[in-house]
Amino acid sequence: MSNKAVLEIQNVRKSYTMGNQHVLVLHGVSFDVPPGQFLSIMGPSGCGKSTLMNLIGCLDRADSGDVRIDGVAVNTVDDDGLAHLRNQKIGFVFQVFNLIPRLTALENVTIPLIYAGVDPETRRARAKEMLKRMGLGDRTHHRPNELSGGQLQRVAIARSLMNDPSILLADEPTGNLDSKSGDEIVAIFHDLNIAGMTIIMVTHNPELASATSRIMHMKDGVITQDEVTR
Repeated sequence: MSNKAVLEIQNVRKSYTMGNQHVLVLHGVSFDVPPGQFLSIMGPSGCGKSTLMNLIGCLDRADSGDVRIDGVAVNTVDDDGLAHLRNQKIGFVFQVFNLIPRLTALENVTIPLIYAGVDPETRRARAKEMLKRMGLGDRTHHRPNELSGGQLQRVAIARSLMNDPSILLADEPTGNLDSKSGDEIVAIFHDLNIAGMTIIMVTHNPELASATSRIMHMKDGVITQDEVTR
């Protein structure tokens, strides 16, 4: 695998114990992602997509095999190191927006920088700039219940970008949105990708996947198809 890859997955296996059953979810998955690629991962429910995303996002560890982010072997770092990788290298965008209801858009967006130890003035300035970039410059003091679904997802995207991550992980990012709002979110992802952001997106939507530069299909814990489309 190339040392230039921002993500390297080599022969990764992952299983879970459910009651008396031992379930193997990932069966020796291998692939790498070069910087600036927009990859979509497709497959039926239970095929291992979410488990794979959890490993890439440093939310879980593989049973065996190698996961490397910017050359750092995830299985060699302790829990604090894993939290640091998560905060500094990975941006998360989910189907549910995971915003804190009592905080304003601005306050929600500053949260990653609080964990990073950035001073309040710098946090606020960067958050304002990021919200403006997302077309929400006039919504900084609105709380989540005062925003539309599309606006909520844009706040979530702004938050995910605050630490300038190496990889943006998006799990069904348009799943809770109407088609117009969904198109707006996809347009933002494309703009980010054109600017150099590496994006890995799980989606059930073939139309959404067809707009990405690489499509990977999974079934029963293995990659069944992997095609670079542009």
